[in-house]
Amino acid sequence: MTPDQNLPDFKRNAVQPVECLKRGWDLIKDQYWLFLGMTVVGVMIGNAVPLGILMGPIMCGLYLAFMKRLAGEPVEFGILFKGFDFFVDGMIAGILHAIPIVAIIVPFYIFMFVGQFAVAASSRQGQADPTAAFAYLAVIGIGLPIMLILLIIVSIGFAFAFPLVADRRLSGMNAVKVSFKAGMANFWSLFGLMILNALLSIAGVLCCFVGVYFVMPVTFAAMAVAYTQVFGMAPRASIYTPPPPPSFN
Repeated sequence: MTPDQNLPDFKRNAVQPVECLKRGWDLIKDQYWLFLGMTVVGVMIGNAVPLGILMGPIMCGLYLAFMKRLAGEPVEFGILFKGFDFFVDGMIAGILHAIPIVAIIVPFYIFMFVGQFAVAASSRQGQADPTAAFAYLAVIGIGLPIMLILLIIVSIGFAFAFPLVADRRLSGMNAVKVSFKAGMANFWSLFGLMILNALLSIAGVLCCFVGVYFVMPVTFAAMAVAYTQVFGMAPRASIYTPPPPPSFN
């Protein structure tokens, strides 16, 4: 797909957070254990290689499964690996997603380490210098919210990148570009959905930590529903055949 051609239209302020969660659960509840297995295996495979190199394609496969389910088609575990039919574009989207996250988080943690070292170095007779400790905590108090805000913006911007690769067969670059435009056009409603998903994840963490895995299929399904609210669904005949090989002309 050539740049800036045949890019899908999207709706503004179309995401309904509570409806997304309800429909997401209804979507998978009768095949919950299948989707749980796909999600857990997918996340494990995706995290096996850093910088989103495998996470991008595996997420494309996961969203293919949700798209099939939304279309009322049967889903089997192997559809997870169909994401590798979109390996290059999924990998590009995954890397582009990982780069800003690393760029935001790493400097913050470096600063924390350096700041802790500086406070320890300024201590006298085993007691930290109150001025240095206060300055460190004040900067952390400012820097942490800024980091969280930036991560939220990135997460919302990339919310639709993988389903756009899988469902609309966009290139990785175009998927990211369209996802950011659609994400910003639905910013607050997507933020609300993220809050609901986060609350579910927190509840999962409270259930002996492993509970977080049990809510992941629901949160992914909710995001798939949000995608259809914003973009609709591509014609079914177009999304389950592998994309054509790249042209070098």
